[in-house]
Amino acid sequence: MHPIRIIGLVALVVGVILIIMGYNASQSFTEELSESLTGRYSDETTWYFIIGAASATLGLLLAVFGQRR
Repeated sequence: MHPIRIIGLVALVVGVILIIMGYNASQSFTEELSESLTGRYSDETTWYFIIGAASATLGLLLAVFGQRR
C-alpha cells in the first residue's frame, strides 16, 4: 500500500472522529440552549464540522485516487 493512501485513510478517520465530536458537542445542553437563543452553533462546534468534513473528503480522495500505477 502506498504511503499516500495510508495518509488518506488516516485523514479519513480523523475527519470522521471530528464530525462525531462536533455532533456530540452540538447535543450538549449548553450548546442546545445557545443555539435556541442565537439560532446558530458556537464557533467551536462549527469548526469541528468544517474541519472534519474537509479532512474526511480529502482523506477519501487520497485513499481512492492516491498514486495509481
